[in-house]
Amino acid sequence: MGAGYGGLVAALKLAKGTPAGSVDITLVNKYDYHQLVTQLYEPAAAAKRDTEVRIPLKKLLAGKPIRFVQDVVTKIDPKEKVVTLEGGELSYDYLVVALGSETEYFGIPGMKEYGMTLKSVDEARLIRTHIERCFAEYPLDPRPELLTFVVGGAGLTGIELVGEIADWLPRLCEESNIPREQVTLYNVEAMPSILPGFEPDLVAKAEEVLKAKGVIFKVGSPIVQVEPGAVHLKDGAVIQSRTIIWTGGVRGNQIVVDAGFETEPRGRAKVNEYLQAVGYDDVYMAGDCCFVLNEQGRPYPPTAQLAIQMGNSVAHNLAADLQGRPKTPFVPKILGTVASLGGRDAVGKVGNNYKASGRVAYFIKDLSQIRYLAKIGALMK
Repeated sequence: MGAGYGGLVAALKLAKGTPAGSVDITLVNKYDYHQLVTQLYEPAAAAKRDTEVRIPLKKLLAGKPIRFVQDVVTKIDPKEKVVTLEGGELSYDYLVVALGSETEYFGIPGMKEYGMTLKSVDEARLIRTHIERCFAEYPLDPRPELLTFVVGGAGLTGIELVGEIADWLPRLCEESNIPREQVTLYNVEAMPSILPGFEPDLVAKAEEVLKAKGVIFKVGSPIVQVEPGAVHLKDGAVIQSRTIIWTGGVRGNQIVVDAGFETEPRGRAKVNEYLQAVGYDDVYMAGDCCFVLNEQGRPYPPTAQLAIQMGNSVAHNLAADLQGRPKTPFVPKILGTVASLGGRDAVGKVGNNYKASGRVAYFIKDLSQIRYLAKIGALMK
């Protein structure tokens, strides 16, 4: 269930790791393409075309023993071993749940109704066209809130998005004949610092780069309410804006909660060391819909590299089940994290010690994307 990073990798590896004809693999996904979710900030800010971050599943699965069903999962019944889709039902012997996450709004009044999110190619297109429309409207109706943009959340997604928008603004200003100083771009973060989990020197570098591009940071000041045209902060400040893009949190998929799987308070499923749902040997989980703990007893952040590793592990252990071999516990290997800052600039850490910034960090991020595309057989698609 799901053709994101975890689900797609699980299906491809299972098909490759089992004898031909020995398993019947069905991959269900809402879209007929795989989305490069970690790159969505680029089409959202017109840095790439939509087609560059979506890969047709027909091409990825060509010649492979995987049946693709384009449909929406509405219910999972693990006791009856049935998945309900909008267009019918599927029964299973083994199930891999990789349905991703949903947006966590933390109960902020108005955020769900008036904020935009960035979790799909369609949403990236909506953000891009909305910003372009704001610039188109301004010469006819010069209200400052049209050219005031707010990105809520300064984690990886928020920082990458705000950096790309900052690079886009000069072009938009030139096309619309609007002085750059009339445009304001805020990044609002509830925590006392941007990029939680990054080391202080990398955070400082990211702030320096983004401030030079005109980004205004409001850290340690949570958003407490959103209204049409206004974003209210806990410190009492009100930002008059027609644009709020929310990247401030995720929670597990509600379908997983409704299925009765054991979950934590934010709806992510609990799994054992083999990534099986607690109490169900025939259900495996991968990606953002579940969680695993690090050595400090805290959940690993929901990232693409973790989902990919989960997909690999699920396929390995599922094949072991089918072939009567011992399963292998899942042990994540975090290779590092790099945050793009717009253009060809980035900051990040690779392995335990190597820190990089600027074009070197951007090259590392680009290389990891190429490695993934090679892994799923998409480089020549």
